[in-house]
Amino acid sequence: MRIAFATDDENETTRAVAAALAGDGHEVIRPDGSPSWPDLGRFVGQAVVDGDADYGVVMCWTGTGTAIAANKVPGVRAALAWDPWIARGARLWNDANVLAMSLKRLAPDVAVEVLRAFLDTTEPDPEEAAAIAAIEPWA
Repeated sequence: MRIAFATDDENETTRAVAAALAGDGHEVIRPDGSPSWPDLGRFVGQAVVDGDADYGVVMCWTGTGTAIAANKVPGVRAALAWDPWIARGARLWNDANVLAMSLKRLAPDVAVEVLRAFLDTTEPDPEEAAAIAAIEPWA
């Protein structure tokens, strides 16, 4: 898969996520330029909506800012997840196409588990199709 990935800081957790993406054989698309979390969220969201990436992954201190920024791009459904169950549910029940994670509150191994739970859940629950369609787009 092609994954747009951006983070506004680098640490052991972000390096583990980047290594997992590459190690699992994904093509990783990273931004050039601005390290600001609003720009990074927009970059990842736009890459997903434009079809340059299948999914996106954003990381900032809390994960919230990059999720908000990504969600400003029409067609993005970014979800903040902190454990594999939440990440899997975001794909199953919300058809999330961007995963947001905290780079400060997740241990590297947990962040990788969250990432894999998100990316391994490739199809949303068909019973949620009407609910998912109801949020596209509100604007």
